[in-house]
Amino acid sequence: MPASVQPVSPIHLVERRPDMGTKALARVLGHYLRAMRESRGISPAAAGHHIRAHISKISRMETAHVSLKQRDVDELLSLYGVPETERTEIAELVKRSALPEWWHPYGEVVPDWLQQLIGLERDAHIIRTYETQFVPGLLQTPAYARAVVRSGHRLAPDQDIDRRVELRLERQRRMAEPGAPVLWAIVDEGVLHRPVGGRDVMRDQLIHLLTMLRQPGVRLQVASYEASAAATPGAPVTYLRFAQGFLPDVVYLEHMTSAVYLDRLEDLDKYRAALDELSALSATPAASRAMLEDALLRYA
Repeated sequence: MPASVQPVSPIHLVERRPDMGTKALARVLGHYLRAMRESRGISPAAAGHHIRAHISKISRMETAHVSLKQRDVDELLSLYGVPETERTEIAELVKRSALPEWWHPYGEVVPDWLQQLIGLERDAHIIRTYETQFVPGLLQTPAYARAVVRSGHRLAPDQDIDRRVELRLERQRRMAEPGAPVLWAIVDEGVLHRPVGGRDVMRDQLIHLLTMLRQPGVRLQVASYEASAAATPGAPVTYLRFAQGFLPDVVYLEHMTSAVYLDRLEDLDKYRAALDELSALSATPAASRAMLEDALLRYA
């Protein structure tokens, strides 16, 4: 980035999105720190040396993988030539980024690797998701969600199962609020024929999907066996797309006991292209409705 180009201040972004969540705010601040450092031609090693820290800490700060400390941020911004008045305002944003999120009361059932997804999804512009095994969590009925959670936590006490289901339903509720992102989901055809929770649960789940198809903020496609065989990202994927100039997009890949977040441009391009191709080969929303209705007949 040329030295003459001034990165967009996080203060202006927060003015545009005053309801921004703390995880998104932490990423905005980290992105700003990286942009400022690069615009001044300062290496990560030199920035780390300035705050008496290892180079790896600069990377973790800039990618929001570590909580920001006000003194570190202020010293870096001073090094980058940011005026004191602006540093004072940014210090308030750093303090705000450390506040507890709405989901913190569920902390005992929210692993560290899931927290960033929950914290970011409400601030996305579009959420694209592809599921091969289950209905996407944001579209699950309570009974279906309970069956899915139970299948992944067979030894967990009922109280933990209840809390995980409550959290999932609260995420759904927040996604139905004004200004929430558009949800664009692609589900593998096999999901429709996998009787999660039994016939009654699956019947109600399919009816719920048919209802959700009528919601303006939901786009649902079914990937036929042929489509998923011809083009697939290879595993379930969630792609968080943010408004231009707000935040870089994020790809979320979940495993049994961990998750990976990708935001490098080359990775984003590959996953976006894979989802685009799969969407083009999948049934249209109208044809997907017909596939859901046909599947529903199996559970009548």
